[in-house]
Amino acid sequence: MTTPAAPALVAGRTALLSMDFQNGIVPLAPEPDALLARVAGAIADVRAAGGTVGHVRVAFTEDDWDAVPDRNVSFGAAAAAKAMHHEDETTRFHPAVAPQDGDIVVRKVRYGAASTTDLYARLAERGIDTLVLAGISTSGVVLSTVMDAADRDFRLYVLSDCVADRDPEVHRVLVEKVFPSRARVIDTAGLRELLG
Repeated sequence: MTTPAAPALVAGRTALLSMDFQNGIVPLAPEPDALLARVAGAIADVRAAGGTVGHVRVAFTEDDWDAVPDRNVSFGAAAAAKAMHHEDETTRFHPAVAPQDGDIVVRKVRYGAASTTDLYARLAERGIDTLVLAGISTSGVVLSTVMDAADRDFRLYVLSDCVADRDPEVHRVLVEKVFPSRARVIDTAGLRELLG
């Protein structure tokens, strides 16, 4: 599924973003163990090539809950229920893809990986201009991050076998029809080839 003529990745300018692979979210994905194994392999490949790995999780503090307006359809209910507290085990990174020393780690309170974080500043500090995306869910963090990162002129790749959604049809439409207009859609084998 590698896009033809995809240029080789310059590892020092590339970051793989592992998004929302949290204890409370991973079980919602189809075939979570296989998904985690593929993501862990992609992370290992990027690290071995000298690239950067970033980890993004969604979790709220009390102040975050208080700041969510009732009109927010997506996060208003979570705030009202005081769900996804930043210290809760369900918001911790899954151990199969946990951060290591030197990785970028951010906590967000909306869908996009960077919308409520300093992620882009931290990537810029490292000279990153290429993002490889893996995440749950395809229709949530992945879609939001693709749209935002494309608008910010990142060279963008979506790992088709490292994104998942509870709705298989929504997942298919995004991966096959929406993402290719903004990013190269590749799989983990394609990533390994591009890393050389």
